[in-house]
Amino acid sequence: MMHFFKTIDGALCPIDHKEPGCWISVYEPTQEEFHTLTVDFGLDVGFVRSCLDEEESSRIEREGSQTLIIVDTAVADVEKDTDTKVYSTVPLGIINTEDCVFTISLRRNDVLAAIADGKPYNVQTQLRTQFILRILMRISAGFVLYLKQIDKISYSMERQLSGAMKNQEIIQLMGLEKSLVYFSTSLKANLATIEKIQRGRAVKLYPEDEDLMDDVTIEFRQASEMASIYSGVLSAMMDAFSYVIANNQNSVMWRLTIITVIIEIPNIIFAFYGINTNTLPFAMSWVYPFLISIVATAIVAVVMFRYRKF
Repeated sequence: MMHFFKTIDGALCPIDHKEPGCWISVYEPTQEEFHTLTVDFGLDVGFVRSCLDEEESSRIEREGSQTLIIVDTAVADVEKDTDTKVYSTVPLGIINTEDCVFTISLRRNDVLAAIADGKPYNVQTQLRTQFILRILMRISAGFVLYLKQIDKISYSMERQLSGAMKNQEIIQLMGLEKSLVYFSTSLKANLATIEKIQRGRAVKLYPEDEDLMDDVTIEFRQASEMASIYSGVLSAMMDAFSYVIANNQNSVMWRLTIITVIIEIPNIIFAFYGINTNTLPFAMSWVYPFLISIVATAIVAVVMFRYRKF
């Protein structure tokens, strides 16, 4: 899909075709749209292909009058089998040309969708550098949003820690930890790209953009620190879950052992009296063996429960 936007009278408005100072948003491009980008709009073929590569890492590259900026963005998907959220990252390509800004992604991006809906306000597509920095600011905000969601999920699971008995909790924590690894790695790579932009060599920075550039750098650093902190907390929580599950299983096994011992007492007594011999006391009546088994079972049960370990 290809959409054109331009700031008109202070508002971001959709337009029908490419104009100087516009923003062209592309995701899931068809072969025809790929041809339009590379032939009609003159974008570098390698740049466009890099934007559509899921394994492409964050970087910045310049070719002639075109500058390619690839950054990782945070995404959240829902697994159909478990209905749980899975967090990951996908690359987003930003190509800055002499008169327009292109954003190209292999899939629909919530960050770009929010910008197209007018968030943040006062976006000026004609100010290409400022517009790129606002895109980066929204990307960092997306990371922070999903990191907070992960923190809430982990906190909710922490409240269930005392009664954990199954491996499902561990599997969910492993999924969250894997998401945090993706986030942490992508944020570090994004931060390196941001620092290259801050030097002003690949993208021309204007004096009025310095404050916004500093804010973008600070936001990405904070997001990277948050991901590292949450990853450490989640790793410790996984260890705690493992210990709690093992301890709960030991308690269950101890209970089962007590029940087994108590049930076995009557079997032992009746087994003795089942032998064909008259040397046992009260062997001529079944009442006395029955009473002996009850008393012995009660004594063993009292002793076992008195010194229980759960």
